[in-house]
Amino acid sequence: MTDKVNYRRLGDIAVIRIANPPVNALGQAVRAGLQDCMDRAEADDGVRAVLLVGDGRTFIAGADIREFGKPPAEPHLPDLCNRIEASPLLVVASMHGVSLGGGLEVALSAHYRVAQPSARVGLPEVHLGLIPGAGGTQRLPRVVGSGAAVDMITSGRHVGAAEALALGVVDEIREGDPEEEGLVATRALLDKGMERRPVSGLPSPAPLDWDAVYAATLKKGRGQISPAAAVRAIQASTELPFAEGLAEERRIFRELMETDQRQGMIHSFFSERAVSNLPDLRGVEPRAVGHVGVVGGGTMGAGIATAVLLAGLNVVLLEMTPEAADKARNRIAGNLAGALRRGKISQDRYDTLLSDALQTTTEYADLSQADLVIEAVFEDMAVKRDVFSELDRICRPGAVLATNTSYLDINEIAAATSRPADVIGLHFFSPAHIMKLLEVVVAEHTAPDVTATGFALGKALGKISVRAGVCDGFIGNRLLNACRTAADHMVLDGASPWAIDKALTEFGFAMGPFAVSDLAGLDIAWATRKRLAPHRDPRERVGRYPDRLCEAGHFGQKTGRGFYLYEDGMRAGTPNSDVTGFIEAERAELGIVPRDFSPDQIVARYLLAMVNEGAKLLEEGIARRPLDVDVVLVAGYGFPRYRGGPMKWADMTGLSDVLSDIRKLAEGDAWFWKPAPLLEDLVREGRSFEALNG
Repeated sequence: MTDKVNYRRLGDIAVIRIANPPVNALGQAVRAGLQDCMDRAEADDGVRAVLLVGDGRTFIAGADIREFGKPPAEPHLPDLCNRIEASPLLVVASMHGVSLGGGLEVALSAHYRVAQPSARVGLPEVHLGLIPGAGGTQRLPRVVGSGAAVDMITSGRHVGAAEALALGVVDEIREGDPEEEGLVATRALLDKGMERRPVSGLPSPAPLDWDAVYAATLKKGRGQISPAAAVRAIQASTELPFAEGLAEERRIFRELMETDQRQGMIHSFFSERAVSNLPDLRGVEPRAVGHVGVVGGGTMGAGIATAVLLAGLNVVLLEMTPEAADKARNRIAGNLAGALRRGKISQDRYDTLLSDALQTTTEYADLSQADLVIEAVFEDMAVKRDVFSELDRICRPGAVLATNTSYLDINEIAAATSRPADVIGLHFFSPAHIMKLLEVVVAEHTAPDVTATGFALGKALGKISVRAGVCDGFIGNRLLNACRTAADHMVLDGASPWAIDKALTEFGFAMGPFAVSDLAGLDIAWATRKRLAPHRDPRERVGRYPDRLCEAGHFGQKTGRGFYLYEDGMRAGTPNSDVTGFIEAERAELGIVPRDFSPDQIVARYLLAMVNEGAKLLEEGIARRPLDVDVVLVAGYGFPRYRGGPMKWADMTGLSDVLSDIRKLAEGDAWFWKPAPLLEDLVREGRSFEALNG
């Protein structure tokens, strides 16, 4: 036994309690303790049953992340699960909180399972680029059937207790203390004379059309291989004896352990947990926030207000006219109705949020008692400075004043106030109540406790918050501008916008850059280009064809025409042939003879531009660590999670190869493709971006 697992006997039942706070992760000490306690129970004369229960707030949340990347230590989890299942004693798992990954696999190795009403179960290993490796792909299908197992394992979703009972994952739901209720359930099984029921002895599940399921899963994963690999492992549960199915599961698991995708997804997993761990905020208390003001009730402002309401905070939303305020309220009601349909909130809460927690107004004075105000008005410096001047006049001392600007200089916005220390950027991504990323943009004079407040709000809203410094576009939009520029150059040189989108979606992006532009509105980037034009270096190469689209009134989805044509109500478009004419005319003006680009060449140029700009952001301190860049791109811009982000992709590709490719491109355009000095330094020193993550 270890101090992570406790043993005590209550009559003829042995209680084995996992006590490894905070989440009872299955580290080596826990595995060894479980094995020793099972040995002790079987040697303890008169013991007829074993109850497995977790201490604290959960049963077993899964693997111990501190062991990720280290050689596995005995006892190995697959062996432990087999050992529990093979016990001659009746084994019952009493589950509360979460039972995820290895936690559910341990529970499935018990003979019966009882759960609290609030319990959740799942096998989320696909989100780490893996499959369940301790029998999950063999035991779960025998309990719930092939189809349900495919759904649970390939999605990695959490399943609530009621659904788990309906599926057969658990045998009974009991409310109360997990140990007490587990003992009642175990006693009832003994009194009924119930025998052991090892899952491995249940009939094999019915087969599916496995090739079709595999193909559909691979397509849905947009290149991610672990869900499709899980399908093949589940297939083995229908075609092979249990022991051989376990061996096939382990074979597939080990293959996935060696893939770049597993590296990328582990990197994403850890990076998302590291982004808000900032040394300069340790010990800094955020300001209290209970009432939030939002200025502007358009799509973004309404989304921000919705996110704040769903977090349990009160909102006062300011618009300029009663009609605009009514429209903003209707937008928020629509957003909340979506949460209601998805089961995120009840009808009572929906009604309360709209009637009690939300106030719309046309008077700045109604923001006077807000703890934090978020400005979400038109992306124009003069407009934003006017708003902040008014907020400075009306808001109470100590209120945090935040701007949702996507590009503009927050130092200049803060200068419109008498309290620049209270000003910060909170860059939400649309739709703000759904998108997970929040850039917390720290201006020159932003106070540490204001920065801490930004991160605390992000946590309350369920966001992944990343610190950024002030520059045009911060981290995400500056990188997007760099790779979009590379895409524009490829279009002028011979690639079509649609071929670029296709190559990048096949690489794993959620959308290509031209489809994204249509979704955001082509006029937004057009306004940015016009704003930057007076300051542009004469060596910079800028395509005019997107401006000509805008000049023709084609702004993307909102007008039904952009790089794609959109039928009424349709989100997916077909290529707009008018674009070709604009491109060909510009090529002719510039004397460009178009050339072909392969999908690999398209992807390489796009990512090389992203990596090079990311290195410049790190040099300038706009991003503190490469992982910050990676998280922004994965969480906010559709970069495939299984590739880890652009800086991780560069590390896995090899920085010397990345630099060599950039230098070759610089031979044709020395201005755009000038290598970042940081990248050159890392290659010269034989180091990686990972070395800078600390």
